[in-house]
Order: sequence, then C-alpha cells, then structure tokens
Amino acid sequence: MNRYLNYLIVTVLAMMAVPVGAADEPLEGVAILAMAREAAGGDDWANARTLTLSGHAVFYGPKSHEPRTRASNYRMWRVFDPGRTVAHGADGKVRIIAKDTDRLIFEVGYDGETTWTERGITPKAEADKFWASNFGFGIIRQADKPGFVATRLPDDDVGGHALYMVELTDPKGGKTLFGIDQKSHAIRTMGFRTPRGWHLRVYDDFVHLEDPRWLQARHVTLYYDGRKSNEVFWTETKVNAEIDAALFAPPSR
Repeated sequence: MNRYLNYLIVTVLAMMAVPVGAADEPLEGVAILAMAREAAGGDDWANARTLTLSGHAVFYGPKSHEPRTRASNYRMWRVFDPGRTVAHGADGKVRIIAKDTDRLIFEVGYDGETTWTERGITPKAEADKFWASNFGFGIIRQADKPGFVATRLPDDDVGGHALYMVELTDPKGGKTLFGIDQKSHAIRTMGFRTPRGWHLRVYDDFVHLEDPRWLQARHVTLYYDGRKSNEVFWTETKVNAEIDAALFAPPSR
C-alpha cells in the first residue's frame, strides 16, 4: 500500500511539474498564417511569379435569383509583385476575359500603370475604386514580412468547416480577414471592406499541384454585403508559366 501511495504521489508531482506545452498554448495570428502558407504550397506558393487560370463563371444580378450572365470562357492571367505592401490596390499585372462562347461579356487589364477595359482606358480614380473592390487575396503571401500585423479574431464556421479567423493589416493600414481551415489549414475565406460594401470570398474544391507546390481552389464564390455576386469554377491552373507582356497592354485604338 505504501509503495502504491508513494508511486501515486510521485506521479502527481511529476504531472504538476510539467510546463504547459506549446500544444496547449493558444495559436496566435502569425502562427496560423504560417500554417496556411505551408498548406498553400510554402515557398513555391509565396514566391510564385505568374498564375494563369481558366474555367467558367456565373454572374448574378441584384433583383433575381436567376443568373444574369454565364461566361462559358473565363480566364485570368496574373503577374505577381514580390514587393507588394498594399492589400487593396492594383499591383503587378492582371488581365481577365469573360466570354459567352465568342461573345465578349467584359474584359479588364492592368499593365502595371494603366487600367483598361473593352471600352478603353479607365481613369485612375475609377480604376482605384475598382481594384479596391477586387484585390485582396494575394496580400497573405506577404504576411511574414516587416510591417504586417496578424491578429487572431474569434473562430468561425463556414460551410461546415471550422475556421481560425485572422485579420492581416498591411503597412498602409489596409485590413483583410482570412478564414483558415482548422484541419487542413487551407485558406477558406477572405473578406474586406470595399466601396461596394463588405466583400467576402469563399474557397472550395481544392486541388494540389506539384512542381511548383500550389493549392488551388477550383470553386470561388464572391459576395458583396451578403449577396452572392458571382461564382467562378476554375478547371485549369498554370503556375510560373511564361506570359507575354503584350497580353497586359491596353488595346491600341
């Protein structure tokens, strides 16, 4: 009996002496975004030079549940800016084309200086407002750089997925809220305030690519002020493919 009592006392004292481990400590925003970075593809994802996506999209209007427009051909070409510091402004280069078969629905591009559409050059004030309502996801690649602050906010659940919610503030004060899957660490949601209201994107149907490592969401749903705006279904992804600079240049008139 005494031997058992002594063993019990020693065991309890040993348990009391064990410090609280890192696994018991609450995760901070920086650590959560580091896990998201690794799940997305690590350095390959963070340092990607270009991205080419193609698929189809559905666009909804403000007064009906029916789709307003369907784009059977939806494409995006992107050149990333490795020194990006502003979350919700134009950076790098981008071009997006939406077509219904051969009919052009819309087209928008940015060559690093000038924003343009199928209607011509977009005035800077109008362009800034447009990009402020659309750009935001890529800033998470810069989260580990000086001047960025990651703040963990209350956890959430979207589509049955438990999420860590982290607000990333860029050096200029721009804020973006990311939802990181607590199991897979995939980036499930992103949200920020825009001239059109609160913008939320929900990412789903992920596929893993190799060489370079890249986690791509094939289904993206976009909301403004809680209303579904459009859905994009990506069917082809190319990372670091060469893109002709002329692709981003405004069309000559």
